[in-house]
Amino acid sequence: MTITLTVITFICLDCAVLNNHRPTSTLADALNRPLRDLRISVTDRCNFRCTYCMPAEIFGERYQFLPRSELLTFEEIARLVRLFARLGVHKVRLTGGEPLVRQQIERLVEQIAAVDGIDDVALTTNGFLLPQQAGALRAAGLRRVTISLDSLDEDVFRQMNGDRARLEQVLAGIDAARAAGFAPIKINAVVQRGVNDHTLVDLARFGKDNGYIVRFIEFMDVGTRNGWAMEHVVPAREIVSRIDAVLPLEPVPPNYPGEVARRYRFRDGPGEIGVIASVTQPFCGACTRLRLSPEGSLFTCLFAAAGTDLRAPLRAGASDDELEQIVRGVWRRRTDRYSEIRSSLTEPRQQKVEMYHIGG
Repeated sequence: MTITLTVITFICLDCAVLNNHRPTSTLADALNRPLRDLRISVTDRCNFRCTYCMPAEIFGERYQFLPRSELLTFEEIARLVRLFARLGVHKVRLTGGEPLVRQQIERLVEQIAAVDGIDDVALTTNGFLLPQQAGALRAAGLRRVTISLDSLDEDVFRQMNGDRARLEQVLAGIDAARAAGFAPIKINAVVQRGVNDHTLVDLARFGKDNGYIVRFIEFMDVGTRNGWAMEHVVPAREIVSRIDAVLPLEPVPPNYPGEVARRYRFRDGPGEIGVIASVTQPFCGACTRLRLSPEGSLFTCLFAAAGTDLRAPLRAGASDDELEQIVRGVWRRRTDRYSEIRSSLTEPRQQKVEMYHIGG
């Protein structure tokens, strides 16, 4: 059967309630998009070397990551989150690099979860360290966890993570997340043609059988070091069609305005998958996200070339009001829609921030 992807765009500036949250601000950018979500990269380091993010031939043992003194402290991050909450942010996701390599990350989770107006704290991880940390993260106030798992084929999995982990180690992390009470657990899989696209159905079935939501992500041209080319992209339509041929699907509406994953449920039982089609079916028009890098730069797009430094004024003694005015100015001037214009560019953008630096 044929599944048709439906694009549903929501722009909500004056909604009284968004996911049970009443925003304190209707701050909008130049394209009338509201500020609702904040992604915080807590480190640029990672214990994996995934080929689509931190290929080992570039990020070797001598690669110079940020020194500890340049990273925002947990207290600095929490202060900024309080400011963002005043401007309408209610969802925070911690990313990296690999966020669990940042020591005592549960302390940051606890501080963010206590911020008035923040009603959802989530984390994206490769899962390797979850067996040791899932319980503490849950107790600290983490509400949701997303785990990256690109294939259930051992050889493919190890090829894609730079041979830094065995499949069973990430599966143990997923089990630990479930034991800690996280539900539903989401699994992210970046799909690359000729690499792992032959394992899509197995991943979908794994999610269906175990109650996980697998989200298939088109291989994106984030940064400049992952060897991206359009011929390596498996379009979302094809992903859905392949899975639907074995596990029949039907589309369902988004959970909330601006949700980036398009959802499909299984026709013959409970469960669902999602597809994130940033390349072939962009969703820039509904983007409500800001991104904060480990050293305190503010980015308005995953494909941005440069950010705005918040660490310098923060450490120079700027008041909350002064910092808030910087953020307001950045968001109000925002015109980013890179994914929508990608195909019309005569040349690819030469400079883009790397995924490992600001998260996916």
